[in-house]
Amino acid sequence: MEYKTQIAKGGRLVVPAKLRKALQLEVGDEVVLRLENSSLRLIPLHQAVSLAQDVVRKYVPEGVSLVDELIQARRAEAKDE
Repeated sequence: MEYKTQIAKGGRLVVPAKLRKALQLEVGDEVVLRLENSSLRLIPLHQAVSLAQDVVRKYVPEGVSLVDELIQARRAEAKDE
């Protein structure tokens, strides 16, 4: 899909309705803008979070909960205080 749009006053960018629908974006949704190879990439926040989780998952063994490990570490720190 390719669409042409313009940068409006104040740097506002209008995302065409068909693209918003394809990305499941609603008014008020947050997006991440990323500069990649001199191009702008718009990523819905929920997708950016999912992409980040995929990256982290590569380094965390199956069955390990980072949340549980963090809670355990915080409790140990609090106990030592």
